[in-house]
Amino acid sequence: MIEEKSIEVLTDRIGREILQRIEAARPRDYRERLEADPLVVWSRGGPRFLSDVLRFVDVFPAIRSDAELMEYLAAYVGDPKRILVGSGRQTDDVPKAVRALIANLKARFVAGETIAEAVEQCRGLRHARFGFTLDLLGEAVTSEREAERYQHAYLDLIRAASPAVADWPERASVDRCVHGRIPRLNLSVKLSSLYSRFDPIDPRGSADGAAPRLRALLTAARAQGAAINVDMEQYALKDLTLEIFKKVLLEPEFRDWPDVSITIQTYLRENRADLAALAEWVEKRGAPINVRLVKGAYWDHEVQQAQYRNWPAPVFLTKEETDREFEAGIQFLLEHHETLRPAIASHNARSAARAMAVAELLGLPRDVVEFQTLHGLGAELRRALLEMGFRMRVYRPFGALIPGMAYLVRRVLEVTSKAGFLQQMTSSPLPVAGLLAMPSPSSKPESRNESAGLDALFRNEPVSDFSRREARDEMSRAIERIRGELGRSYPLWIGGRAESAGEELVAVNPSAKSEIIGRVACASRRDAAKVVRAAERAFPAWSRTPPRERAALLLRSAAIMRRRRFELAAWEIFEEAKSWREADADVAEAIDHLEYNAREMARLAGLRRRDVPGEDNEYLYEPRGLAVAITPWNFPLAILTGVTSAAAVAGNAVIMKPAEQSSVVAAKLMEIWNEAGAPPGVIQYLPGRGEVAGEFLVRHPRVQIVAFTGSFAVGLRIQRLAARVAPKQRDFRRVIAEMGGKNAIIVDRDADLDQAVPGVVVSAFGYQGQKCSACSRVIVHRAVYPAFLERLVEATRSLPIGPAEDPHAALGPLINDEAAGKVRKYMEFARDSGRIAFQAEATAAEGFYVGPMILADVAPDSPLATEEVFGPLLCVMAAEDFDEAVRIANEPRYGLTGGLYSRNPDHIRRFKSECRAGNLYVNRPITGALVDRQPFGGIGLSGVGSKAGGPDYLLQFMQPKSFAEYTVRRGFAPPRD
Repeated sequence: MIEEKSIEVLTDRIGREILQRIEAARPRDYRERLEADPLVVWSRGGPRFLSDVLRFVDVFPAIRSDAELMEYLAAYVGDPKRILVGSGRQTDDVPKAVRALIANLKARFVAGETIAEAVEQCRGLRHARFGFTLDLLGEAVTSEREAERYQHAYLDLIRAASPAVADWPERASVDRCVHGRIPRLNLSVKLSSLYSRFDPIDPRGSADGAAPRLRALLTAARAQGAAINVDMEQYALKDLTLEIFKKVLLEPEFRDWPDVSITIQTYLRENRADLAALAEWVEKRGAPINVRLVKGAYWDHEVQQAQYRNWPAPVFLTKEETDREFEAGIQFLLEHHETLRPAIASHNARSAARAMAVAELLGLPRDVVEFQTLHGLGAELRRALLEMGFRMRVYRPFGALIPGMAYLVRRVLEVTSKAGFLQQMTSSPLPVAGLLAMPSPSSKPESRNESAGLDALFRNEPVSDFSRREARDEMSRAIERIRGELGRSYPLWIGGRAESAGEELVAVNPSAKSEIIGRVACASRRDAAKVVRAAERAFPAWSRTPPRERAALLLRSAAIMRRRRFELAAWEIFEEAKSWREADADVAEAIDHLEYNAREMARLAGLRRRDVPGEDNEYLYEPRGLAVAITPWNFPLAILTGVTSAAAVAGNAVIMKPAEQSSVVAAKLMEIWNEAGAPPGVIQYLPGRGEVAGEFLVRHPRVQIVAFTGSFAVGLRIQRLAARVAPKQRDFRRVIAEMGGKNAIIVDRDADLDQAVPGVVVSAFGYQGQKCSACSRVIVHRAVYPAFLERLVEATRSLPIGPAEDPHAALGPLINDEAAGKVRKYMEFARDSGRIAFQAEATAAEGFYVGPMILADVAPDSPLATEEVFGPLLCVMAAEDFDEAVRIANEPRYGLTGGLYSRNPDHIRRFKSECRAGNLYVNRPITGALVDRQPFGGIGLSGVGSKAGGPDYLLQFMQPKSFAEYTVRRGFAPPRD
């Protein structure tokens, strides 16, 4: 075991030698060249300017004219010439100069567009004694057709490049090392690009999809004497990538093959465990592999995603921590160099020096270690290391401009990062002490407080991270556990007691209609009358209960729900045929409503005063009375919990009337209310038929609030019934109604189709289109209409159909036979309303399956474009320009959700102000609103009332009261506290 002090002394000495070599090799006009580097200039403009420039660079491939280019420049950076400052391209012809600047930027980081160009550039690298690895850009696949194209492109690369590199003259320093021959052709591949449904929630299906294509690449590479490196991507895909890599390379054909590599990212907190597991696996395999050690290229993405989803960050949060982990990884690989052959990928002189120092102290020959840098970065370092006798390889991506933009932006971010080593390397003279300083120790992972009290800030409940085996195992166990509880009976819950009914509702599994989920008591009008009387008895005491005590009931319920989250999700999978993620998200949203409404009640409970001398003035809220929650089956727990908790915490007595199709899940919610200590009669459970129990409650003169979510027709009838005033009625009924939509997504001419296609697919076909927020119309700019439609069709064709309990299935059944029949009728009508671009057959007889349909060239006034269709039918329409797209989007009477995919700042601003919908989304799916972040509710004929999960939602369940007391007596007033 070598001592840390010895390593550090040697690291400093070697590091100084590296930096001296770099400094000595710099040209005399280095500083002048630096001042002319646009990346240096952009980074000095500040974070906002740099962000705006990167947004412009991102949209650049979609710009079609000089006028557009100037328009986008002005929108993003103000003065268009500002982007050229310091670039040496000051000119009156700004568009020409900017195009040249972007072309130069691409050439700086991307090694050509074609195989021939890439191979020719690699010939020059080899002549300079550098190895290479080629990475084909365009890895974002949205369909199986695109995944096949990606695989075939790599097979073509192997076939075309192998003969060319075989003819190159031998170079011992590049072609051989202590381990023997080094393959001349080295390729880097991303597994997610080999299968369009590559998803950690479905490890088996992902392996079945990606592994055969990986095998084909490995077979071709081995036959041609090439090497394959499997790149690492986002953290969510790490474990799945490692699992498939290990599984395939244990197969007899590849088990003894050493010319394979896997990437390990040391900015991940799990990197040490992953390296240790690799070492153990290689021992089992019996043949070495190469390990490409990197710090990681997705740090911003990982941190943003963790913050967005309220997950612990999987990465270390400082550069120093990551650097220290990298150095630990270097030492581990060098200590296991015979089985894990190290490829150290870094542009950091200290990191390289550390690797050299450890290798020297371990007595290893220099060519045991391979150093790697990226094309366009680290040129000074790799020249210095080559001079010192070390093997060097350059990572060279190649491909077209559009698929290369994401890679290009990542590289620009890396170069311009203020905390990065590369920024420090632009100094002259070099700050040797700072560049070679030892990184600080690693920190502990973040902790998250799950039991914050009423006075804590609200935080959204994290959805389960199904990239983690623990979450997948929990869900699998819950499904099996609940399967053993199917078929039970569930009573009414009236006045704190379970009561039977004369009739039962039989809940069946939409995925397997012969399977009974449960038998639920079906309330009669007589049962409904008993519920009202029990609520009247409970209301006075509950209304006088201090608001914070009422809020505490919600927090206790949230804690119980959190404990039972996988069980509740499993019930939704069986009863409503929700997929794993959809069911889990519904439970998380229900928890959010409980936590949020509790805090909102605590906020609203405080007295609002406007006192003046001699008069005290108060403004306060009091509950209305009896509330009825009539809720749908498509969000069986979230909506019912949201409405019930809002009404109850406001001091009302609440009657839960769930949809017939979701009565078992509603019964589970009643169990939670009881366990949390809801007083008898405050919250009651009354499943039954809408036309019987539901209508009775809506008409009842003692009911003050009706909160409804469902179809427009039923909502309109509730409005009419509620408007009637009975002889003994003392209050107007308050109706809160959310009633569906005909939601549109606009795809602008400059939209990123890699983002727009999957966004539309999940918005339109998530939960089989059975969401009031689902996209049923997509309005596409004529210029991108053909390309978008082709990719949309292929992406939809790639969606597996199957039972909801199978995580491989992207589409499950509809809720029941009636719903399936209605959608099929619309699909029959569709044949005369547009061009059927795609329709999938769903032949599974055991469930209520209807395959998705994409109908192209639909007229904006067609019934299919204006009437709500609750199922997987998507209408695609063309628009000549953005103005027409907005007009088409606004034509239906509904106004629930709307979306836009665009990179035009002016169009985004106009969409915000002109699009007629309650919830608007830009460059993301239009489903999946989160409590407090995107309070949910429509305008037009989509809704009556305020937004659920918003700051004024609870006000609908209360009535304000103003109280004034004149306090002057005989000329004096009591002092105020």
